[in-house]
Amino acid sequence: MATQAFEDIADTFEFLDDWEDRYRHVIELGKAMPAMPDALKVPATKVEGCASQVWIHPKMDGGRFDFEGDSDAMIVRGLIAVLHALYSGLTPAEVQGVDAPAELARLGLDRHLSSQRSNGVRAMVQRIREVTA
Repeated sequence: MATQAFEDIADTFEFLDDWEDRYRHVIELGKAMPAMPDALKVPATKVEGCASQVWIHPKMDGGRFDFEGDSDAMIVRGLIAVLHALYSGLTPAEVQGVDAPAELARLGLDRHLSSQRSNGVRAMVQRIREVTA
């Protein structure tokens, strides 16, 4: 089960043949995200297991999951935007039901990210699953 926002990203990826274009699109998604306040970039929101600095600040709004996120690496900020599209607006139970590896594989990210970046994405997904469990 994917959100419409994630389906829109998947549709765009189908249109973009070249991986350089796809990377640029991911970076643009990250640039378009609202800035995360520095006050939220604290040890409690830092995601361990990422090569870059990554912060995820979860919140619930009317029983629906949302989060703010940021990274010091532009591509990682874009990956946070992809995860935001995948999870934002879902109930905690729906978040638990998302098969993130399968959804991200639809974008080909599993084949085109370095092992360090892939580990970072797994760490971010794990954090999201933990805070919604």
